[in-house]
Amino acid sequence: MPLVSSASMLQAARAGGYAVAAFNVHTLEMLQAVVEAANELRSPLIIQSTVGTVKHLGPDYLAAAATVAANRSQIPIALHLDHCTDFELIVRCIRAGYTSVMIDASHSPFEENVRQTAKVVEVARAAGVNVEAELGRVGGVEDDIVVEERDALLADPDECARFVELTGVPTLAPAIGTAHGIYKGDPNIDFDRIGRIASKVAEPLVLHGGSGIPDDQVRRCVALGMAKMNVATELRIVFTDAIKAVFAGNPDENDPRSYMTRAKNALREAAAAKIRLCGSAGKAGDLA
Repeated sequence: MPLVSSASMLQAARAGGYAVAAFNVHTLEMLQAVVEAANELRSPLIIQSTVGTVKHLGPDYLAAAATVAANRSQIPIALHLDHCTDFELIVRCIRAGYTSVMIDASHSPFEENVRQTAKVVEVARAAGVNVEAELGRVGGVEDDIVVEERDALLADPDECARFVELTGVPTLAPAIGTAHGIYKGDPNIDFDRIGRIASKVAEPLVLHGGSGIPDDQVRRCVALGMAKMNVATELRIVFTDAIKAVFAGNPDENDPRSYMTRAKNALREAAAAKIRLCGSAGKAGDLA
């Protein structure tokens, strides 16, 4: 089936009490791995690329690869641009075939965040593309966006409701204590805040910084209303460690098909575990 907007799958996830895993990919093998895992588990899937990956590979290449994967699948697949601050790049990705985009103006004052988000929503809506925006600041590093722990601000529930009303954004990523990258200690997630935001915002909520959150905390976030979970760093580590293991055992290995296959297989298993954790296995039939 063709690539689809993530809007309907996330609305179904919010209503059904599960989440859709959104995986950041950087190579063709990573894309194939997450698609294979989702197909095996009959789960809806969101493939994500960072701005850095878009600049590295090109939005047309990424959209073409995701389109082939979707056309070969019987599950709903969306292609999402993650954490973008550049309006022109968002437009380029929409034109290339992306079905979901994130405008990240969370570093700006509330009014400017509203203005930029509303502008993207207007353009994306005309193309049938979902939009995600962030309120508050998620700590850590995402490409060249760095938010120090002291600068990470948690989203205010009332402000979240007002933001959605003013912008019409269909998907909201509120800062609730998670961080990008691997946690140095235990995550400090404000579960009460998630519940209060969910009680005021009917739209699907997004959990950023999904790498390394303990399983029980992920399940609690999903139960409270998180309909999408982003996973990036954890998958990069699995993929890279598998390649390192190949060269550790055979330093003379020089066939990319060999070590990339090992990495792809390891990543497929890791992605499958995240899909099961989100509770979306078997849910593709509800949306096909």
